[in-house]
Amino acid sequence: MPGQTDRPHACRPESPTAIKKIDKYLYAMRLSDETLIDIMTRFKKELKNGLSWDFNPTATVKMLPAFVRSIPDGSEKGDFIALDLGGSSLRILWKNQNVRMESEVYDIPENIVHGSGSQLFDHVAECLGDFMAKKEIKDKKLHVGFTFSFPCQQSKIDEAVLITWTKRFKASSVEGADVVKLLNKATKKRGDYDANIVAVVNDTVGTMIICGYDDQQCEVGLIIGTGTNACYMEELRHIDLPLEMMDP
Repeated sequence: MPGQTDRPHACRPESPTAIKKIDKYLYAMRLSDETLIDIMTRFKKELKNGLSWDFNPTATVKMLPAFVRSIPDGSEKGDFIALDLGGSSLRILWKNQNVRMESEVYDIPENIVHGSGSQLFDHVAECLGDFMAKKEIKDKKLHVGFTFSFPCQQSKIDEAVLITWTKRFKASSVEGADVVKLLNKATKKRGDYDANIVAVVNDTVGTMIICGYDDQQCEVGLIIGTGTNACYMEELRHIDLPLEMMDP
């Protein structure tokens, strides 16, 4: 470009006036130790209420058991597929026995997002079929892990009843239904491949699990994206929810 040189650009320091403006806005975000302790105490109380059978329905922080009892240690073997539905797209990943991972991202059109539940899961099943065809694995019977990034009530690892849609999703006839059954129904309707959904988790749980490969002490998952959510490993003795919700 005319006028350009090969010399690197130096970072221009902010002027004192600009720094004062920045400090003005940051000042309101500075919290005393007493305030931080108060926030922590209140937050822990809300977590406890969310884990309580008596207070869960009205708790500010909803606590939803995920039925994941441990993080992986790297000894896991075999082929599997992972589906990730919850943001602006559908992500599909395949891990083979050679620990090689291949993935692809599929768009979710607005008419699908705002259409019927059957249209949504038919679209997911179609994308899965396309992915398996490209990888030439349609003849394999593969286990599928389903990351479904919406608030769900679970009674076991392969069941998730959608409580309510969030973000931009509004597909009808899905709230109050088991999304695993809806997806299995859509894949079986196609009949051109065999994929069995063996586990469903929230994206925060998926994040915590995958980080476990690098750090066995990882017990927290956090998502800040289209939506914001978090998970952590809790001791069963602190969960005062119905026993049927805690069966593995």
